Amino acid sequence: MNKAFTHETDGDDEESVEPGFLQLPQGTRNYITPGGYDRIRREVDFLLKTERPRTVDVVQWAASNGDRSENGDYLYGKKRLREIDRRIRFLTKRIDIAEVVDPANRRENSDQVFFGATVIVGEEDGRESRYQIVGVDETDPARNRISWVSPLAKALIKAREGDVVRFRSPAGWREIEVLAVEYIPIDP
Repeated sequence: MNKAFTHETDGDDEESVEPGFLQLPQGTRNYITPGGYDRIRREVDFLLKTERPRTVDVVQWAASNGDRSENGDYLYGKKRLREIDRRIRFLTKRIDIAEVVDPANRRENSDQVFFGATVIVGEEDGRESRYQIVGVDETDPARNRISWVSPLAKALIKAREGDVVRFRSPAGWREIEVLAVEYIPIDP
């Protein structure tokens, strides 16, 4: 069959969830902090202005070398271009549906947990932990940034300082006490 009538694919579904990004619950908004929004915009700009043009140059150079069927640089470059384009589409869709919420602007109910809060909790074993409730695209377990759709964040939302909340974790049911709630800018 003529290659002009075939569709080249590497098995990736354009609508699939990117690695490292959580799927939004159906019908919900994509809440994101200003820092997270800026980080995604910077990544899209880098991909469009730097990474994609560099990869296009490599593919053009590799194509000029002749036989493309066994040309590793050409084949890898084409695959990399598909990956970059898929990532740009995914991030652009996330930006389009993003609703930026700045936690630093929260004035009312500042002792109550909402999106963007930094929460200090007392664990059952007496330790204290600090969590920031951020958008699904900003989660970072190493920095204790949890998605607002995670079980812990869902349990904390609307709780106040002094409340004890119960939630189901991978290790089973846990109880934690809300010790403090702060609304501070979240760095990207």
